[in-house]
Amino acid sequence: MLSERRLEVLRAIVQDYVGTEEPVGSKALTERHRLGVSPATVRNDMAVLEDEGYIAQPHTSAGRIPTDKGYRLFVDKLAGVKPLSSPERRAIQNFLDGAVDLDDVVGRTVRLLAQLTRQVAVVQYPSLTRSTVRHVELLSLAPARLMLVLITDTGRVEQRLIDCLVPFGETSLADLRARLNSRVVGRRFTDVPPLVQDLPESFEAEDRGTVSTVLSTLLETLVEEAEERLMIGGTANLTRFGHDFPLTIRPVLEALEEQVVLLKLLGEANESGMAVRIGHENAYEGLNSTSVVSVGYGSGGETVAKLGVVGPTRMDYPGTMGAVRAVARYVGQILAES
Repeated sequence: MLSERRLEVLRAIVQDYVGTEEPVGSKALTERHRLGVSPATVRNDMAVLEDEGYIAQPHTSAGRIPTDKGYRLFVDKLAGVKPLSSPERRAIQNFLDGAVDLDDVVGRTVRLLAQLTRQVAVVQYPSLTRSTVRHVELLSLAPARLMLVLITDTGRVEQRLIDCLVPFGETSLADLRARLNSRVVGRRFTDVPPLVQDLPESFEAEDRGTVSTVLSTLLETLVEEAEERLMIGGTANLTRFGHDFPLTIRPVLEALEEQVVLLKLLGEANESGMAVRIGHENAYEGLNSTSVVSVGYGSGGETVAKLGVVGPTRMDYPGTMGAVRAVARYVGQILAES
């Protein structure tokens, strides 16, 4: 275990390196921070930190920089989550409050996160498999053509056109709409199939075929939309950190194009807490020079998806964690109120 003083030295090294982008020497540390000891003592502490793998000497520089292990200890023990200022919180609320639908919410969230953190922002769409039905609407477009509109508790709206073999009257349509909603509203999508399987039998023989077609379309929608979707923004921010990547940012850009990789980076959506993956903790080799900060969001205390940012390991962790957490909280509020 490191002593409190050496932990303070590590904290100072991380803060200075993140702020200045320059390797940190013992003289600079004693001048910038009230460590209460001589430069010689700080040099000794830095030697111990280097031996333990928390800091390293790049090239022939006299200064030191944090390693992945050093950043990990900083995040776990030394970094508090920096709270956002009142103007920042108001700006988030005002920006997100103007959203008109779920796509707009996700799009605004990506842009906002990228602007606040100056990193690459990634937002996962709420999954239908973790959503519940708010309403099913059935509209008649022609005597033998219907539109099914599925609305979820997260504000997601899915529309499907249905061509019927025979005309379906308004009375039958209203009856089907009422019976369908009475069975599925407030239910998880994964629970819907057995709840509606016997519904055709409760209709007149001439309507059963159309009812079955409507139900098949509804259930197919659930299968089609089970695939996870996400939106990414702020990739151009990476160009500001070119020197933070060993050779080139190309492996990072290639990784960001792989949706499966990004979903794994964000983690399982049922993990609602803040997650910080640093450098080589990211399994995908192309992202070994990056850190990922992510958190779950949702309404009613239930996590429906995740959002986060990707940036270099030389990151303002307290500020980034604070921004990610605050944005997730506001998105959850919007979903709860929508």
